[in-house]
Amino acid sequence: MFLQLLPALLALGIAASAVEPREIVFCSYNVENYTDAKPPSEASRYGLKAKPEKEIAALVEIVKEIAPDILGVCEMGSPEKLADFQKRLAAAGVELPHTEFVAALDEDRHLALLSRFPIVARNSQTDVGFVLNGQPERVRRGFLDVTVQVTPDYRLRCVGTHLKSKLPIPEGEAVVRRLEAQKLREHLDGIFAKEPQANVICYGDFNDTKDQPMFHAVTGPRGSVGYMTDLWCRDPLGDKWTYHWKNADEYSRIDYLFVSPGLLTEVERSKASVYRSENWSAASDHRPVFTSIRATEGRRR
Repeated sequence: MFLQLLPALLALGIAASAVEPREIVFCSYNVENYTDAKPPSEASRYGLKAKPEKEIAALVEIVKEIAPDILGVCEMGSPEKLADFQKRLAAAGVELPHTEFVAALDEDRHLALLSRFPIVARNSQTDVGFVLNGQPERVRRGFLDVTVQVTPDYRLRCVGTHLKSKLPIPEGEAVVRRLEAQKLREHLDGIFAKEPQANVICYGDFNDTKDQPMFHAVTGPRGSVGYMTDLWCRDPLGDKWTYHWKNADEYSRIDYLFVSPGLLTEVERSKASVYRSENWSAASDHRPVFTSIRATEGRRR
């Protein structure tokens, strides 16, 4: 009898394995000025140096080790530099053929995303305005917003940001950062108003620590439909810092992964990580953060 049932049991096993959720890796990385050299000008007061080949090689090696399926980056240069980065990753075995590039007010540093899966919706914002001291201002890097089709039945919405740096300005850099964070929250609220259960990951360089107004502006009210949970990424030693400011020899956590209630049950929180190695600083002044996502709706612990 068992031998007679074996083909059916094997078929059931194959069918079950076919619907097993797909685990993917999402990574956010500030790649520190992946740009061409640019002299000082009104648009770029301090000028830029081309990212050295040694740093680019280290960057590619780190991304290869993480092996992301979706990679959101900050401080990307021109579209040509994004294409260069994509080509180098492919040569290293990291195929990410689908891209998004956001060209907002900042002419030098841009948001970009590379994905192994098709991008089926693009809602990036390049002209986000707010009022500062009675004067109209704009979010300098805009917001990246794309929807990725991971499987025929699973979509992931990726919202990226790079908020105002800590470089002092007369208007107050912390004030600008808070106002930009509020505009990001408004953008997220618009998403959840249309799709309360959307799988949303909000990521990037927020340039502030969790005790500052930025953090609570982005997360929203706890328990609300669109509350964004901080994944508290950490490295294998338990350290959470993501950025080293050399001038002050200061280590801080300013890069985050926030997930929506709809996505939270599908995230492997134990795998929410900060990259650690001896050569991390050879690539960037930031460490990448990444997590695993099980691409299936309604999974519960």
